[in-house]
Amino acid sequence: MEKVTFKDLGKIDYQTAWTIQQDLLAELIETKRHNRSLSETDATWKVQQHYLLFCEHPAVYTLGRRTNPENLLLDEAGLAARGVQAHKINRGGDITFHGEGQIVGYPIFDLDHFFTDIHKYVRFLEEIMIRTLAEYGLKAQRIEGYTGVWLEDPTATVPFKKICAIGVHLSRWVTMHGFALNVNTDLSHFNYIVPCGIQEADKTVTSLEKELGSPLDLREVKEKLKRHFAECFEFEFTV
Repeated sequence: MEKVTFKDLGKIDYQTAWTIQQDLLAELIETKRHNRSLSETDATWKVQQHYLLFCEHPAVYTLGRRTNPENLLLDEAGLAARGVQAHKINRGGDITFHGEGQIVGYPIFDLDHFFTDIHKYVRFLEEIMIRTLAEYGLKAQRIEGYTGVWLEDPTATVPFKKICAIGVHLSRWVTMHGFALNVNTDLSHFNYIVPCGIQEADKTVTSLEKELGSPLDLREVKEKLKRHFAECFEFEFTV
């Protein structure tokens, strides 16, 4: 069974967390290269390490590879006035928001040790969110054609509410980026973007706090997420 090291980075600047991800990704790729011509019985064989990082970011918009620049509704002055940064990054998808009260997760996994199927990987991330939200009495779901996790209220004016965004990047089957789960997130920041480039009138964003009517303990949510990660990917956390 694979071993995964968990690190809670706490509240951390987006650029700093990105650098940490890139350093760990390079570490995993280097181990793959080192082991390429070796057998597991070779004395110099290195056990591949995997990481799961959780954190919160100060307010920041991240623009994926497919972002239409018009989906950011603020200019530089508007960003500065609201104390929000913006970063162009190498994950898939369009624009999204990260901020305090949101759990951002970055799995740095070598999928050669799990399965080499990017679509299955994204479905696993969605499944982890769905299982976690179920523990709070929320029936989350996927919507065909839209990555991420949603809640549906057929009686509402806007029935589909996105509660978790997912965007990933792979290099030599090593993953980076990941998910952003809105827990106690200030949703007003989404008013200044077209979230994930989705403009349909029947779709919006939400959070656990909004759905349940009170803020949640982030530590509790993180523990549930960790447990479902280990169950879905069938790994153990290193002690």
